[in-house]
Amino acid sequence: MLINCDMGESYGPWEKGADEAVMPLIDWANIACGGHAGDPDTMARTLSLAAEHGVQAGAHPGYPDRRNFGRLRLDWPLDSLVLEIQAQIGALQAVAAGVGARLRHVKPHGALYLAMMNDDRLLTRLAEGVAAVDPSLTFVLQATPDRARHAAMLEHTGLRLAFEAFADRAYAADGRLQSRSIRGAVLADHDAVAAHVANLLAGFVETPEGTLPVQAETLCVHGDNPSATGLLRRIRELVPRRG
Repeated sequence: MLINCDMGESYGPWEKGADEAVMPLIDWANIACGGHAGDPDTMARTLSLAAEHGVQAGAHPGYPDRRNFGRLRLDWPLDSLVLEIQAQIGALQAVAAGVGARLRHVKPHGALYLAMMNDDRLLTRLAEGVAAVDPSLTFVLQATPDRARHAAMLEHTGLRLAFEAFADRAYAADGRLQSRSIRGAVLADHDAVAAHVANLLAGFVETPEGTLPVQAETLCVHGDNPSATGLLRRIRELVPRRG
């Protein structure tokens, strides 16, 4: 299983995450595009860091709301929201071209990601918007019990899909993520995360109402988790890096 992490979420004098320590431990970097976080300098630095460590670079667009780090759902007209996400991807593509890199995937961020996983129309329009920008991009979405339905729903876009599970988040009974407002929703204890990841590798997840099957190709660790570096080192004991 490939490990992905949200990266490049600093901007200006504000620093977030431990990108230099985390990058050697992951396979895919989801790089902020200037919406919820990031700026051109940070984009260029993160893209170069990914290339240095042989990590696949992708776009991590979200609601343009730095005050709330993209974790508050915004009530935007759908057409305007799709254009905003396309513009963010395009900005990162331009910076990537400038440093000799290329984007390979797109993973929406925060509240936008959660919204699309609960709204078929939003999920479809975002995927169509990504395909219009570059149909060779892989679109990342959560592996839930609706995986087969989501795959069929997005087949017309022509995009390759990558379904992901979350190493540092607790799951709700429906197979989606527990709200961050719930105590224990963000996992930081290394032993608890290791047990959770072992379950995911075995194809299931524990929820408050029992186990659910989870079929995923990639595993996410959030870069802004204060324990990210230590967690990734522990996870790498279970998930050796390919190649």
